[in-house]
Amino acid sequence: MVRKTTSKKKYVPNSKEKYMCAKHKKFFTEELINWKKDIIKSNNLGNILNSSDDNFSSADIVDQASSYTDKSVEMKALNRSRKLISKINSAIQRIKDGTYGYCEETGEPIGLKRLIARPVATLSIEAQERHERDEKIFIDD
Repeated sequence: MVRKTTSKKKYVPNSKEKYMCAKHKKFFTEELINWKKDIIKSNNLGNILNSSDDNFSSADIVDQASSYTDKSVEMKALNRSRKLISKINSAIQRIKDGTYGYCEETGEPIGLKRLIARPVATLSIEAQERHERDEKIFIDD
């Protein structure tokens, strides 16, 4: 079967438009919602695939340790997914209240390229770099 290709190009925000105009907000809302759906779908699939392992108990201690490690890694991944979903929900709320796309520290625009790369970003690149530098200094002390 031959797949039809559409000539309609997917909209991508650009800097010629007013920053965080209605088109930008619609684009990022859709991106965030789709990302959230993908995370939930992949986590549900992972839970279904791994649920059959729950009742498995091996006499071999190496198998038990391996199974425990696998479960630990899965739980960390699920926890990261939950945190990411929370960040996505916060980003969607910021779109609704008009603060999305602006740095939490400086109030300056974060920038379209950064938001396209990381739609849940809350800091401009400069503020993020400053934050990471301060964090590294704090850890080194």
